[in-house]
Amino acid sequence: MKTFIYIFLVCLSTSVFSQKKPSDYFRNPKTKVLVVGSFHFDYPNLDAHKTNKEDQIDVLSPKTAKEVTELVEYIKKFKPTKIAIEAWPSWNANQKLKEYNEGKHRDQRDERYQLAMRIANELTINELYSIDAESVLDDLEKQFGKTDSVFFKKIMKDYDFRSDDPISQQFILFYKSSEPKNFKSLLDNFIYMNSKESHRYGYGAYLSGDFKLREYDGADMLALYWYSRNLRMFRNIQKIPHHSEDRILVIAGNGHAAVLRQLFTSSAEYDFIEFSSMKE
Repeated sequence: MKTFIYIFLVCLSTSVFSQKKPSDYFRNPKTKVLVVGSFHFDYPNLDAHKTNKEDQIDVLSPKTAKEVTELVEYIKKFKPTKIAIEAWPSWNANQKLKEYNEGKHRDQRDERYQLAMRIANELTINELYSIDAESVLDDLEKQFGKTDSVFFKKIMKDYDFRSDDPISQQFILFYKSSEPKNFKSLLDNFIYMNSKESHRYGYGAYLSGDFKLREYDGADMLALYWYSRNLRMFRNIQKIPHHSEDRILVIAGNGHAAVLRQLFTSSAEYDFIEFSSMKE
């Protein structure tokens, strides 16, 4: 009898005190997503980090064109069914894709042509989803006017992504070392850029320098401008019609990819695929 009572109490305590892991509550099939963070192949130099002319590569040169092919074949291992790109709706991606399929734009260096459209063409995917978005700060400026607003003048003063902060200077060295010319191939460069560690520090770059402007101005600017824009890009991806068997490829600047990694890995709706996992 004592043995029976002991076993009963053990079973009771196990059922009462054992708890499922959080992930056990989200076993629903998830849509797989591969985020490919890229540098801008045509070097518009509109981002905070500028690439000097002597450090730029030409993706149309015979040697690098072969590396682009290697990169394209690697990404195709993901077998995407949908492709999202960093582009405004006004860029008319699907009209350009139609023209690309007719043989046009093959000499364009932009990664949206060299990667997204080429992959779409080779996998017979006939639609691209443009996911770029303005931030809530852009909306507020349009509504209230940046130049006339005391608030905007105050919060934006000196927010220019340039800083003598020691950590910011370390990030300059990190970005320079991440240039494709420092790698034996474009694929190796992309594996490095899209690693968990690289994205972690890429995300952290925004938490130094101008982030520390005054008491909260830098933090508020990051939320209103950069983080808001990326949240909206994530929301645009959510609006892409999808089911659990879809595989969404997202091609965007690597600064966006670092934030999107955080959002996708925290989402119960998607299964984030590591870029490096396709080596296996």
